[in-house]
Amino acid sequence: MSLVFAINGQRFELGLSSVDPSTTLLEFLRYQTPFKSVKLSCGEGGCGACVVLLSKYDPILKNVEDFTVSSCLTLLCSINHCSITTSEGLGNSRDGFHSIHNRFSAFHASQCGFCTPGMSVSLFSALLDSQPEFTVVEAEKAVSGNLCRCTGYRPIIDACKSFASDVDIEDLGFNSAFCKTGDSSCLPRFDSEKRVCTFPEFLKDEIKSINSGTLKWCSPETVEELQIILGACKAKNSDHVKLVAGNTSTGYYKEEKERNYDKYVDLTRIAEMREIKESHNGVEIGAVVTISKVIAALKKINQMFGKLAAHMEKIAARFIRNFGSIGGNLVMAQRKHFPSDMATILLAAGASVNIMSLSRGLDKVTLEQFLQGPPLDAYDLVLSIEIPFWHHEASSGTNSDLVFETYRASPRPLGSALAYLNAAFLAEVKDTKVINCRLAFGAYGTKHAIRCKEVEEFLSGKVITDSVLYEAITLLGKIVKPQDGTSNLAYRSSLAPGFLFNFFHSLIIAKKPGYHLDQPMLSSSQHVPPIDKEFYPVGEAATKSGASLQASGEAVYVDDIPAPANCLYGAFIYSTEPSAKIKGIRFKENSVPDGVVAVISCKDVAKNVGFKFSSFTEPLFADDFTLHVGQCIALVVADTQRHADTAANFAVVDYETGELEPPILSVEEAVKKSSLFEIYPFLYPQQVGDTLKGMSEADHRILSSEIRLGSQYFLETQTALAVLDEDNSIVVYSSCQIPQYVHSTVAACLDIPENKVRVITRRVGGGFGGKAVKSMPVATACAAAAYKLQRPVRTNVNRKTDMIMTGGRHPMKITYSVGFKSTGKITALELEILIDAGETLGLSMLMPSNIIGALKKYNWGALSFDIKLCKTNLLSKAIMRAPGDVQGTYIAEAIIENVASSLSLEVDTIRKINLHTYESLALFYKDAAGEPHEYTLSSMWDKVGVSSNFEKRVSIIREFNDSNIWRKRGISRVPIIYPVSMFATPGRVSVLSDGTIVVEVGGIELGQGLWTKVKQMTSYALGLLKCDGTEELLDKIRVVQSDTLSMVQGNFTGGSTTSEGSCAAVRLCCETLVKRLKPLMEKSGGPISWNKLISQAYAQSVNLSASDLYTPGETPTRYLNYGVAVSEVEVDLVTGQTTVLQTDIVYDSGKSLNPAVDLGQIEGAFVQGLGFFMLEEYITDSVGLLVTDSTWTYRIPTVDTIPRQFNVEMLNSGRHEKRVLSSKASGEPPLLLAASVHCATREAIKEARKQLRMWKGEDGSSLMFQLPVPASMPVVKELCGLDIVESYLEWKSRVNLIL
Repeated sequence: MSLVFAINGQRFELGLSSVDPSTTLLEFLRYQTPFKSVKLSCGEGGCGACVVLLSKYDPILKNVEDFTVSSCLTLLCSINHCSITTSEGLGNSRDGFHSIHNRFSAFHASQCGFCTPGMSVSLFSALLDSQPEFTVVEAEKAVSGNLCRCTGYRPIIDACKSFASDVDIEDLGFNSAFCKTGDSSCLPRFDSEKRVCTFPEFLKDEIKSINSGTLKWCSPETVEELQIILGACKAKNSDHVKLVAGNTSTGYYKEEKERNYDKYVDLTRIAEMREIKESHNGVEIGAVVTISKVIAALKKINQMFGKLAAHMEKIAARFIRNFGSIGGNLVMAQRKHFPSDMATILLAAGASVNIMSLSRGLDKVTLEQFLQGPPLDAYDLVLSIEIPFWHHEASSGTNSDLVFETYRASPRPLGSALAYLNAAFLAEVKDTKVINCRLAFGAYGTKHAIRCKEVEEFLSGKVITDSVLYEAITLLGKIVKPQDGTSNLAYRSSLAPGFLFNFFHSLIIAKKPGYHLDQPMLSSSQHVPPIDKEFYPVGEAATKSGASLQASGEAVYVDDIPAPANCLYGAFIYSTEPSAKIKGIRFKENSVPDGVVAVISCKDVAKNVGFKFSSFTEPLFADDFTLHVGQCIALVVADTQRHADTAANFAVVDYETGELEPPILSVEEAVKKSSLFEIYPFLYPQQVGDTLKGMSEADHRILSSEIRLGSQYFLETQTALAVLDEDNSIVVYSSCQIPQYVHSTVAACLDIPENKVRVITRRVGGGFGGKAVKSMPVATACAAAAYKLQRPVRTNVNRKTDMIMTGGRHPMKITYSVGFKSTGKITALELEILIDAGETLGLSMLMPSNIIGALKKYNWGALSFDIKLCKTNLLSKAIMRAPGDVQGTYIAEAIIENVASSLSLEVDTIRKINLHTYESLALFYKDAAGEPHEYTLSSMWDKVGVSSNFEKRVSIIREFNDSNIWRKRGISRVPIIYPVSMFATPGRVSVLSDGTIVVEVGGIELGQGLWTKVKQMTSYALGLLKCDGTEELLDKIRVVQSDTLSMVQGNFTGGSTTSEGSCAAVRLCCETLVKRLKPLMEKSGGPISWNKLISQAYAQSVNLSASDLYTPGETPTRYLNYGVAVSEVEVDLVTGQTTVLQTDIVYDSGKSLNPAVDLGQIEGAFVQGLGFFMLEEYITDSVGLLVTDSTWTYRIPTVDTIPRQFNVEMLNSGRHEKRVLSSKASGEPPLLLAASVHCATREAIKEARKQLRMWKGEDGSSLMFQLPVPASMPVVKELCGLDIVESYLEWKSRVNLIL
């Protein structure tokens, strides 16, 4: 019996008995086909990088159904007689790119490109679903479940919108390929008639009934067949039976992937279980009907059921809803207490469940009884779910109304995140009287969704008043209580009263909850300076090099390199104890898991080196003792990546902690025990002025105020491949930012000369500093295993392990004292900064100067500081994008806001009065300040004030806050100064015999457009020859991968200046080539074409390969970047949700080398900063082990969390002679501008607290407060008042008594 399917039109046939039923579609695609566009990123259905289009053919209706699925969760056996289309199946470089690929390229919507293939497939599916019309609203939702760490989403959404029939072309963002004349022909619409064939004809003829009951994977087609199969399993006393619908549960319950099942039973072919039947009593939905199909069916019934559908659209992402079943969701809630939205809303809707049990037969129970009952037996299953039509009570007459509403508090408005609490209410009301009601709550830290019957009984028959609501909420608080140990317990408890109040208070104010049509969410504008042709094509908005390849999935990343013969796979075993003796490593049940070849530890390496920087080294593996949690103890090597990962999870490390000093787990303990790293004097920043004098001149002082800052994770997983070469040498393919140091680290670990090591890096999927130091032990471990076992070894570190072992930003504690005048002018600032560097130093020595560099953006009068790098038994930290700088800018803003609060002055006034003059700038930044005309910050401050209508909006917001009780707005204008350094960078330019050009640089393409800028610079510099054809050189240039034996002294890709340095290096190379070619041009005596010139050069043996090393030399190695942002937010006081309504940015980009690339960097950096300041909760347990270790718990920004209106203006500040063609950095500085959102949120909270104090009758003494980072929903709600609803009702009660 065969498993037959198609991938991109190619037929595949596998013996069903030979296929491991646990094999996922992703594993098959990546390891057994040439298609690599499908990426493994999270392995849990949470990111969209692995999305494919699955197509099914109905031989009866003779139609094809297309929908996206997450291939990392889809079991291969479940796609029998289906067709799969990946991004390269839509189009490719050989057959021509699809219009989606070209649109992503033209709108600059792909940076690192790792996630772009999944985005492309999601958009393609949305276009198919929406025919004949694709709207802007649908475009904004097309990729709402796909994650991107690079772009900030704005260009992606614009690319999607460009296909919409109702798009206004003028509203689309900056793009390189389509005109803006308003002529719709500039943006060809998606033509479904010419679309890709998603289901080949040959497969239609092979669809047939299958009866595989005797195999490990079976697909019964009737309930009777299912009963026979389950009965046979039960007779064998086999408890290891897996009932399969969509298999999406394994994304959340990942341990299921490691269980060995005797039988997999596919339920999706049972007709009775996949039907939707409507009767006069209601709707019956088969248990294996996908959530997406349920949504589509409910929308067609009536408006009330449409609200159920609208809530279901917020469950997971579309590619999960397309395969996940309604029954599977409810069974997870019943068996495993999954925090289900489905269970809550159907409980309020009065749903019932039909169950099939081998022992009890068929049974129908209410959903409430189902949830409260014992977990379903392994052989019991849900057949269908019934949702009744809601009717008025006979006694209530005809004048009553049925009101139904659902609620959820979640950090992502469009879904793809679990709720803190969800609720659904159904009530029959007559005017303000409640006839009866059903109130359901769930996901708040309870075993299952519940009905609050006591509150239902209390409200039934009552007229809703403020006092009745207050009593109901008081009663509710005794019922909705999260279990001990639930995260954000008090916050979750506070949501239930808020939702109940929202629902019933609408009756008092005669405003029933409405049914709103979707409206477009996002709009933007980008202002790019006029293109300067002086250095053409430098300065042009050229599309990113390789963007279409990235979109189609043909761009090769390290894990896409085909596995060599006999390749092995590694997975890390890490420490869970911060300080312990390692007694040994064993496997559970004392049996070696399948496929394990070896366990590599410190005993198996020549030298235990996992990081080498100059003469400084750090260990690869723990030796006899662990030093922190997450420390690498060993590498399990197996025949497949899955076997390696499973073995690592089955590994048990035996520890002994007796007689050891207690671990140091805080910076305070480190200081107390003098556990500190030395900060080299040349890396320690200089103090400014006399703070004692400044303090004495102050009218006011704030003393010893504290700030604490947590961490942030970069997200991309680490990967490497090591292959042995001749003469005991080794080639390492590493996804890294510093190949040079990976090279020296591998050589040191293997104890071989460096000329026997070769490190190759073509491109990196993301990076953001997380693939600098932290990539080195991953590559080195693969190399050590390969060297030991004499076989190729590779690894793709799984999401959880990667997050636990890689680490994030540096947490720190700041204590400050500040003196200031009554006017708000600050006279002195004193700081003590304790930085948690972790157990090893890494590149933490860069932190002090970075922190102070960003903090000095204000004129503090005088500045002194005591900075300590604390050595703790915690994971060593990564140097993540804008390391130290983002913390420094936040510290500055927190101090400014504290000063403003203490003086009761507007914080914008305090900021402005403390902006630098050029004189004070030069005092604080010395030579980095540059010339007076280069200081643009003060003019930019005024410019963004005008362009954003700042003053007018301040007044509008004041009026809004006065007239809105439950929503408050805030606005903030924040400046940044960001010092960057130039450093030595190599390059090589070679001209081939046909006139094409190959370029090598030391910098790595991370998505920052380095290759694009290098190509432009090469074209400009060689174009100075002015021969015929040089204007077309750009298309002749190819930048190739980094190779440490070819390009030495590659240095570090980071710090925002690698693109500039690489451009400067190739410019030097091109100048050398121009000097060599000019004599030939002069001899020609007239015009000569580029190709002819090169032919002559080859004929005369002219050296057409030039290499050089750019060094800053006489140019100052440091310069300053400036930017200002205005952000406006709206805070929902009931949930604490913050919506960024608008952000306006003015950024000084100098004379941009490529405005499209720099614009993408500005927006992407800002949104990543938004994640740090507002969303990303990096939570560890008591010993420092990361708890938020998955996409389910660590939530980066998504499409629905970026600014609704996002305006960016790039300022051309003119000629800067000491810069590379007058350009400036853009990769990291804009990240700091996201502090404006945090500051605006603080302003909104301030208004909420004023209101709350008024309700409570308190004075204004508690105006001062600190808003932590991140300002997540629980944090914001707590500061606004967890008891805000109760306080309002108490206040209303007092007011009513007075009246």
